[in-house]
Amino acid sequence: MRSGYIAIVGRPNVGKSTLLNRLVGQKISITSPKPQTTRHRILGISSKPDAQLVYIDTPGLHRGGKRIMNQVMNRAASGVLDEADVVVFVVEAPVWKEEDEHVLNLLKATSVPIVLAINKVDRLEDKARLLPYIEELRGRHDFAAMVPISAVKGTQVTELEDVLTGLLPEAPALFPEDQVTDRSERFLAAELVREQLMRKLGQEVPYAIAVQIENYKEEAGLISIAALIWVEREGHKAIVIGRGGSMLKQVGSDARKALEHMLGTKVFLQLWVKVKENWSDDERALRGLGYEE
Repeated sequence: MRSGYIAIVGRPNVGKSTLLNRLVGQKISITSPKPQTTRHRILGISSKPDAQLVYIDTPGLHRGGKRIMNQVMNRAASGVLDEADVVVFVVEAPVWKEEDEHVLNLLKATSVPIVLAINKVDRLEDKARLLPYIEELRGRHDFAAMVPISAVKGTQVTELEDVLTGLLPEAPALFPEDQVTDRSERFLAAELVREQLMRKLGQEVPYAIAVQIENYKEEAGLISIAALIWVEREGHKAIVIGRGGSMLKQVGSDARKALEHMLGTKVFLQLWVKVKENWSDDERALRGLGYEE
């Protein structure tokens, strides 16, 4: 039996959360086309007859974010390197950016095996570009393995999992075999609401939004959820609500459907919007909203 922790790291928007969901076999980490969608460390547990792989999805490692929330996200992402048995470094084919170099420089300080997952190969129109890209990356570091994948389509994800299993130490399982994450349903509910906000709002507003579950009540055949959406400015509040409440209604409708799919039961969802000025640059406010390193 092999088991251990596998940190999934990389710059923002390379597909780490999509990969985690694919590896675990169900959605536990939200996704959107916008970078920095993931803000928290999330465990995804994949139990096999002879192995248990405990994946740690992390916020994208980035530079330039001056707010306290950016600093907390970076510390959360880099902190997992101390507890991981294996690291999956996710990059996007055939792109190499300064932020990728920044992540690699951080990884060079670790002594655990680093597996390079070259994601989004399904988007490559000219497949001939992949081999030179792989050779270029081979020269940047002595990776334990390099696996081209498509997290969206599942291409070679099983092969990646086989490689990771072989690198884990021999040890008993760390979690019950039917557990798939360490996060509560309340946390996942808040994330699914925030996912819809990330997907539907413009470029600036989603980064000034947090979601807090005020009430979560299970009854026969129904779960009632009341969620509070925090924004930083009155102008953001107006955007989130939309003309005649249209945006909030659409977010609520789509989030409710996602919740019903996840929970397997009917959901009654209520949303409110409140202003908490500069919450993302306030350590006390961040702790109250569940942001931890």
